[in-house]
Amino acid sequence: MSREILKVDSLKAHGLEPVSFQVSHGECLAVDGPSGAGKTVLLRAIADLDPAPGHVFLEGVERNVFSGPEWRKRVRYVAAEPGWWEETPRTHFQHPSGFDALLDALGLKTGQLDQSLRQLSTGERQRMALARSVVDEPQVLLLDEPTGALDSKSSTLAEKLIKRLLKGGHSVLLVSHDPAQVARLAKRKLVIKDGRIREAAVRSARR
Repeated sequence: MSREILKVDSLKAHGLEPVSFQVSHGECLAVDGPSGAGKTVLLRAIADLDPAPGHVFLEGVERNVFSGPEWRKRVRYVAAEPGWWEETPRTHFQHPSGFDALLDALGLKTGQLDQSLRQLSTGERQRMALARSVVDEPQVLLLDEPTGALDSKSSTLAEKLIKRLLKGGHSVLLVSHDPAQVARLAKRKLVIKDGRIREAAVRSARR
């Protein structure tokens, strides 16, 4: 599928020059740049978490037509260090009874929903947060280092889930420190340097 799902037009995030780009259904667009370049700033601006002049459209409908919560339900930002505000993962899910297959796909067990978050490893919490973020199927995922705390096996599971979402027509903006991962998931990328943003092709890898 190549139909446009997300369109960014002259968006001015803090410290960055205005940027315009489009993302198609089923496409992963990587966001690259050195630490502190503004990758997270850009994702948060798209998610309407921080003030940013400009225009963002979802399937042709401008962001300001939606309420903030409704926009972020459809265009979901997943932080590198997701926040938790309750004692166990289960209380963060609206419909935890339907998560078994999703948790299994990420190498997690349903019983872990009732464990104290303090008992889960950093990697388990990160995978649980990914599950929490995709269970209600947002149309666009803004993933900020989604496998940064994961070992190789868990990273592979997370990538398989992302690929499955892409095949289903969801779209992804991906920040990753791993060039090989970017090559496996994306064909183009936005490169941020010194506040400037340019588009580049991703060097192909075995997919």
